Amino acid sequence: MEADEVAISLYLKSYPGQFVSAAEICRRAGTKRRFRKQPDWALPILKRMVDAGLLESDSTGHYRLAPTQERERKKRRWVSPQISRILKQSGKTFDIVSPDEDTGSPDQHYRD
Repeated sequence: MEADEVAISLYLKSYPGQFVSAAEICRRAGTKRRFRKQPDWALPILKRMVDAGLLESDSTGHYRLAPTQERERKKRRWVSPQISRILKQSGKTFDIVSPDEDTGSPDQHYRD
């Protein structure tokens, strides 16, 4: 990624899951001087990032980071074996509960 793409990505990381307007990205992702000289400097970069699959765009021209499997994996939280046992005994099915992949232990994880 270029420096501009990194700056835009870092700015959008501060708004996880939220769409941000292109004007706000142009204003906040760069410097004041750059925004004064070129108010729409980020528009071609945003379009290129959407084409590459790094960003998502909605119909109103707002952008957000595209969800990745890594970010989805980071949302998982550790669950103690006792809580896991209680969840299993409840009789309900929990599709979001999966074995711990990092340590290979029988501990369970769940997502928020």
